[in-house]
Parts: sequence; structure tokens; C-alpha cells
Amino acid sequence: MDFSSFSQTVRATTPSGISDAELAKLCEQTLASCKKDLKRVLILPPDHTRYFSAAGRIANLYYHLLCDTAQVDLMPALGSHVAMTPEELSLMFGDIPQDRFLTHDWRRDVEKIGVVPGEFVKEVSEGLIDTPIDVEVNRRIVSGEYDLILSVGQVVPHEVVGMANYNKNVFVGCGGAGMINASHMLGAFYGMERIMGKDHSPVRRVFDYASEHFLNAVPLLYVLTVTTQQGASWNLRGVFCGAGRDAFEPAVALSQRENLTLIDRPFERVVVRLDPQEFKSTWLGNKAIYRTRMAIADGGELYILADGVERFGEDREIDRLIRKYGYVGRERILKLVRENEDLAANLSAAAHLIHGSSDGRFSITYCTKRLTRPEVEQAGFSYLPYDKASALFQVPERKDAFYTDANGKPFYYIDNPALGLWADRAKF
Repeated sequence: MDFSSFSQTVRATTPSGISDAELAKLCEQTLASCKKDLKRVLILPPDHTRYFSAAGRIANLYYHLLCDTAQVDLMPALGSHVAMTPEELSLMFGDIPQDRFLTHDWRRDVEKIGVVPGEFVKEVSEGLIDTPIDVEVNRRIVSGEYDLILSVGQVVPHEVVGMANYNKNVFVGCGGAGMINASHMLGAFYGMERIMGKDHSPVRRVFDYASEHFLNAVPLLYVLTVTTQQGASWNLRGVFCGAGRDAFEPAVALSQRENLTLIDRPFERVVVRLDPQEFKSTWLGNKAIYRTRMAIADGGELYILADGVERFGEDREIDRLIRKYGYVGRERILKLVRENEDLAANLSAAAHLIHGSSDGRFSITYCTKRLTRPEVEQAGFSYLPYDKASALFQVPERKDAFYTDANGKPFYYIDNPALGLWADRAKF
């Protein structure tokens, strides 16, 4: 199918965002020229860690538009995350029958469809890495059994690729260990602070190469969102639909305007809240570190209110590696990779350990209920009991702003690190 004939772009023009009625109309428009020909459709939404993406609402709309005339399957783009629970599926996707959901297994359920040459990797990484990268995706994507694959997700600043989603949803969210490990390590070697909030990063260029060379026969349509949040409320600011960069680039531009906060003076103390429904591991919760690190002053303090965090990794093996090696800084982790086969075999974990350390530039304190002090400190963080932290840092309105703690000391509060990037203007 040629999706260019029905690609649509809708952008919110008021602060209230795109209404439910406008969103439903857009979803209908994207299917107008092909709905009658569709017999089997696969939807690739994010999991509950992107709850505020509007992707759950969009997936629900598409399901109900198609389910009377086509078989509709949904496969959350888990990447290396744990499978969603029935409760999480209901929360995210509403009344879609749960027998319509498939689970992506990044270690076993993938097919190799190509290789990104080492020469290209060397070029985009400016000589840092010259290793070929295997391109692996879930076998269902390339099986030929679906007439249409809808990849639904949120464009927002991201620590590995620069701006989340688009073809990352396929190559990482529905990808295999080879691409997940290699892309994370490529981003870590190149430097997270050179990537976040930008398009055309080395990792994105690898994904674009793989799209151009290995996905041509896949009937793939992207549905990309940009959202904002203030307190418990959030707005869908834009939806962009298309078969390629025609959808992604305007979404990047809008996200850079809506989700990027540039400051003139670095923060001395930052407190970040992790929604307990969304963040249950430091693998996910460390967005509190990634998205604020360019805004925190040298010698500053970061406190992470993490009452839902109960583990380190989403995957059992990665959880073990994080507990074993800890967030001990870039140079130490690179040395450990050279010396330890288990870490060398899980480069996404090594990259995550690099990303999750401040390299001694500022302190990081996890405030938890479910992880103990010894566990947190063994991983390389400072510890403060959640109840003490919530009493110290009281934020009545859950609004991103400066507040004063119970001892009269100022701090800057961020309610959801997943929806933005904060950076010193001079360093961005």
C-alpha cells in the first residue's frame, strides 16, 4: 500500500489541545482510503511507561474503527521492559479485549532482517565505534501476515536517540538484543548530553539506515503524538501521521517547543516525582536523572520521589547486573565492560549504568518505600526514606516550579520527567 496518499497532519492551535472529537476524526481520515481492504491489522503502541502519550486512547480508537471488519492485534513496544499486567493493559487501553494483545520478547521472538555496516556506524559516531549492528525486529512485523501496521507513540526528548519514537518504536521497542544493546551503547559512547532533544543523532541515523534498507516491504504507518503535562492534567498538543520523516520532523519541531525547558541559571536542588503507576524500576525512573542532568549545577542535589520503584532492571538479568556493578560512572563502567563477560554481553545495561551516574558532578538521592537503604546504596545512590522525603518536600499543586522545603531551603520541582528535558541554556 502507498500510505503517502492518506498521510495526515493535525496540530493543536489552542492551549487546550486536540479534543477527543478531533482525534477520532483524524484516526478515521488516516484509514479512509484503505479501510475496506484491511483484513489483519497490527498496532504497536508503547507500554504503560508512556501513559501520558495519548497512545492508549489512539490505539483504542483504531481498534474500534477496525474490529468489525478486520482482525486487530496489539503488541506493546516493550523493548526490554517487562510485560504489561492485565491491570496496566486496562488502564492504558480501556475496553480492548485482552486476548487481542501480544507480548514482545526481545531475547527470543525476533528475526534478523539486515545489518548496518560498520563503516556507516563509524561515520555517524565520528570514529568512536566501527562495529556492524544487527537489525532485528519482532517476527510478526516482517511475516507478511498484516495488511497494515500502525506504530503509535510519543515524540519527546530522549537520552539514547535524541527524540523518542518514530522508527525507534520498531527497532528498539519491537527489536532484539543486538539492536537494543548496540544503540544504547552507541548513544552512551557518543554522549547523552550531545544527543538529548535533537534529531539526526548517530543512533537515529542508524535507525534511518535500517528503515531505508530493510523496512521497504512492511506496510507501516506512524502515528506520532506530542503531549504536555501540568500537575495531574495533560494535553495532546499534536498528532502527526505518515509513512516516514514527513510525520516525524514536524513532531520533533513541536516537541522541541513544548517539551524543552531552557534555563538561564542551573538548579542547585531538584526534586523529581515518579508516578508510581508509571515507574517501578530505576531502569525507567532514571529519567529523573537523564532529563535534568543538563540543568543541575556542579555540586547540586537531585532527590527522586520514587514510592513505586521496587526493582532496578525491567529484565531479570539486567536487574542482576545493575545490583552487581552499580551506577559508578562512565570510566568505571567502560573498564568493567572490558573485564567482565556478563556486562559485555549486555551493553544496554552498561549504557544504562553510564547514563544513570552523574560522574560525581551532583548527588543523587533515591527516596523509596520498596527498595531498602542497603539496596539503594549498593547501586551507587544515596538513600532517604520516602515518607521523610515527602514530608520535607511538600508540593501542594504538583506544578513545576520553585518551592521551599520544610527547613526553608529552596528547590525546583518536576512532576513528570518523562515528558520533557531541562537544560542550562549555555550548555544546550
